[in-house]
Amino acid sequence: MNKLLKDLYDCFYIPPEHSVPKQEIEECHQALINVLDKPERRLVLQIIDAKDRIVEETSIDSFISGFALAWRLSAELNQHEKERSISRRAVKGLGVLSTSGK
Repeated sequence: MNKLLKDLYDCFYIPPEHSVPKQEIEECHQALINVLDKPERRLVLQIIDAKDRIVEETSIDSFISGFALAWRLSAELNQHEKERSISRRAVKGLGVLSTSGK
């Protein structure tokens, strides 16, 4: 089921642009390249990659949780509608035209 929801996420989710933050990240990255040696740069990139994975996993989890909530709400509403329909048929079967007491 999670694979199906992940496929739906990949199909329908359109990430926002974030052009200003991306520019800021690029500028900071260039500044780090200028002042850090290669091992330190690699460590910073590993941190950024790990953070990006967390963000992506959180986004996917949020999508799946929202979908599951919508599914449960839909099931609840359908059950409520079925119960109302059964009640209406029962009232009609008794020959009652109105429940207002008139």
